[in-house]
Amino acid sequence: MTELIPTRRCVLRAGLAVPALAAGSGLLLPGAATAAPLVRRDRPVLTHGVASGDVTTGSGVVWSRADRPARLVVDIARDPSFRSARRVPGPVVTPDTGGTGKVRVAGLRPGTEYHYRVTAVDLDGRASSEAVAGRFATAPLGRTSTRILWSGDVVGQNYGINPGLGGMTIFSAMADRRPDVFLHSGDTVYADGPLTDTVTLPGGGGTWHNIVTPEKSKVAETLDEYRGQHAYNRLDRNFLRFAAEVPAYVQWDDHEVTNNWYPGEILDDRPEYTEKRVDVLAPRAYQAFHEWHPIDRRQAVDGRVYRSFRYGSRVEVFVLDMRTYRDANTADPTQPGHILGDRQARWLADAVSRSTATWKIVQADMPIGLVVPDGTAIEAVANGLPGAPGGRETELAWVLRRIARDRVRNVVWLTADVHYSAAHHYSPDRAAFQDFDPFWEFVSGPLNAGAFGPSALDPTFGPEVVFAHAPETQNSSPAQGFQHFGELNVDGPSGALTVDLRDATGASLWSRTLHPQRR
Repeated sequence: MTELIPTRRCVLRAGLAVPALAAGSGLLLPGAATAAPLVRRDRPVLTHGVASGDVTTGSGVVWSRADRPARLVVDIARDPSFRSARRVPGPVVTPDTGGTGKVRVAGLRPGTEYHYRVTAVDLDGRASSEAVAGRFATAPLGRTSTRILWSGDVVGQNYGINPGLGGMTIFSAMADRRPDVFLHSGDTVYADGPLTDTVTLPGGGGTWHNIVTPEKSKVAETLDEYRGQHAYNRLDRNFLRFAAEVPAYVQWDDHEVTNNWYPGEILDDRPEYTEKRVDVLAPRAYQAFHEWHPIDRRQAVDGRVYRSFRYGSRVEVFVLDMRTYRDANTADPTQPGHILGDRQARWLADAVSRSTATWKIVQADMPIGLVVPDGTAIEAVANGLPGAPGGRETELAWVLRRIARDRVRNVVWLTADVHYSAAHHYSPDRAAFQDFDPFWEFVSGPLNAGAFGPSALDPTFGPEVVFAHAPETQNSSPAQGFQHFGELNVDGPSGALTVDLRDATGASLWSRTLHPQRR
């Protein structure tokens, strides 16, 4: 794998001066991740910062990457001075995982902030890297107030890291909100979206400058090219800061592999691909995705992506995989279809029905009632046809019916994918299919990608657009301001949930407080 530290050539191709990049531009230069003035090449280097995720009441996963075979070691403490730190030995990282590694740090107290630092130790034990520090809080017990952020869609539509604008500053805006956890709603990378040095913005809007690496100069097909997609995002200081400070529950969608993919697809209409078989590309992308995110596959029901996490007595999060088990986008939209697959759909209905949390948060990687086309086919759930559920809608109808019949209350759906921000209320009073209880779906994103929308509504489940923030010009650049993240604040004593849809600066565009209903 080509090391993704930008060379002088790479920097100058973007039309920017090296000193500007090193001084507050948002770009990570060699050695910046460790804050060391010089990087000694006779010792290991942690190349792409640290991250944490999949936190529970007693543990969390810590991630990092070394530039050579080495053992990762994590020191964990309740204070940033690490005076009473506990050392947890981690795995030996090798080229088999692209140098990445994860450590499940266990034996922690619930609802407690921990500081950690990661070191890479040479296999002979003679040298170790500079330590890189981060922090996370374990999931709480009881009625604890909680702040959760969510969004998705990173480095899409040829909008990469622009040093002249400070990089992907939305990640620093999110870090400034001091959330307890981040729900990454997918499209963590755009493996099918190569970057060019510059993008001419429409309407005389100037020129967008990208940092470009070899792996981001073409569509990803090999394992190393897929790894390079994830490594690219970690060149950005804002991204690194956020990853080090906020634990995440991460899911994937389509762009981790290729646009709008489904199992069994053949990319005959994509001349940029040498490998046409999605069933060959997807396992490579899946491996890179798991290598580069703090995900514990042992937590997943299927050993892959979909899983759930309890966050105190007020919140339980259900992370979906709406990509791996779907039927073809070209399937007959009037016949019963799948987007979750039978096993995942039953797991979701069972798990939500069993949950004793006040709020059941469904972390979906696609919206329910927005029509998302794939050419003349259907990419998401909604088939765009009025009347009874058809296609993938039939599976969602089964889940919604089951939840209603089990008298489950306070289910909220969160998603990204469509590159604008919106609040949708679904009601059987407006719907063709009426065997479900009213619920909210909140949409946010993108984080650093072209902005689109709004999308057309499908009437099957009775959606109403209560709020939307979308550009008039499709594929607007991040410089035009239509980048978003969402925020949930759950009040521990009362259980009230306040939703804020925020812009790239963190300003609230729309807010609503929901009060829990009794079962």
